[in-house]
Amino acid sequence: MRNIVIVGAGQAGLQLGVGLLDAGHRVTVVSDRTAEQIRDGRVMSSQCMFGSALARERALGLGFWDESCPPVEGMGFSIADGAGGRSVDWIARLDLPAQSVDQRVKFPAWLREFQRRGGEVEHAEATVPDLEEYAREADLVVVAAGKGEISGLFPRDERRSAHATPQRALALTYVRGMRPVPEHSAVFFNVIPGVGEYFAMPALTTSGPCDIMVFEGVPGGPMDCWGDVRTPAEHLARSKWVLDTFVPWEGERSRDVSLTDDGGVLTGRFAPTVRHPVGVLPSGAVVLGMADVVVLNDPITGQGSNNASKCAASYLASITAHGGRPFDAEFMRGAFELYWDYARFPTGWTNALLAPPPPHVLELLATAAENPRVARRFVNGFDEPRDFFLWFMDPAGAADYLAEVRS
Repeated sequence: MRNIVIVGAGQAGLQLGVGLLDAGHRVTVVSDRTAEQIRDGRVMSSQCMFGSALARERALGLGFWDESCPPVEGMGFSIADGAGGRSVDWIARLDLPAQSVDQRVKFPAWLREFQRRGGEVEHAEATVPDLEEYAREADLVVVAAGKGEISGLFPRDERRSAHATPQRALALTYVRGMRPVPEHSAVFFNVIPGVGEYFAMPALTTSGPCDIMVFEGVPGGPMDCWGDVRTPAEHLARSKWVLDTFVPWEGERSRDVSLTDDGGVLTGRFAPTVRHPVGVLPSGAVVLGMADVVVLNDPITGQGSNNASKCAASYLASITAHGGRPFDAEFMRGAFELYWDYARFPTGWTNALLAPPPPHVLELLATAAENPRVARRFVNGFDEPRDFFLWFMDPAGAADYLAEVRS
């Protein structure tokens, strides 16, 4: 049995913690908030979990919301034409339904389950001196959350980081009362060329079923409009203004929405960044960075929580396979590189979608409106981003695929 400390009680930290407990290890999770503080706080994410991530949760006995969370059965895609209409508009089903469970619901439940299975929880705002103490006492310290001094332990990987500045101004709005579409429940992905993107999806929040609005504005553009918003009511009003102005079909669907709660709003921006995975403490001890600490992508492709789930599963496998050997820097680099063999694909795809779509992508998306095969492959790529590199990410691959489809 190894003694492992995980700093961070989020998707990655708690999933890894439960997996390690089930494997027979002693595990402590360090959280800067109690379960009650998380539940009563502000929303943290839009967290649409696709089928393979949900399967990993269910395999660990953590799929608690299959009956209560509204399913995401498909995805719709639209491109605004700049005149109040859409130049592209289609909807397709996912092979496996997705879910979006408010992390204010998920993380408190997982914290309680982690403790029920024998895990220890320490409530602290972990600092570098705290990490030194954990490293002295534990066989391995994994950092799945951290700001300031702690984030500075993991240097930016210039070779793997495509952006040095934020690529979108972000906002979330949790609402009830959105009118559903007749086909089936879905994430609706709206592209407004030169302005940004808007998503909407069904979800489960602290008060029950809801919908989440996700706004991604190009910095300096008209959707970069949240800086003067001061209250939740102003945030909702600004959300409706964005919809009415840029995606009026979504504005009509959201005419009668209201906020789920005053904590159901969030704004911010960050630079997508890949960091080196080994943090070296002043004493020379090393700690392992995890999930968003080392691979932080823009939310435009909805991969954040899915990547965290994948990282937890990958690190669990690496730790289990390592046996009784020391968890040194070589192990940490190797564990990260095994995860990066997957994470390079959602990272590259996400960075590509932050740029204006090239002609071959526009052709693919337009073809999807007429050909269900193309539409189905696109929407299911959100669950398996590696597939995009076979047909979507370069003009030659797209041309070959379209020729095959049209034949």
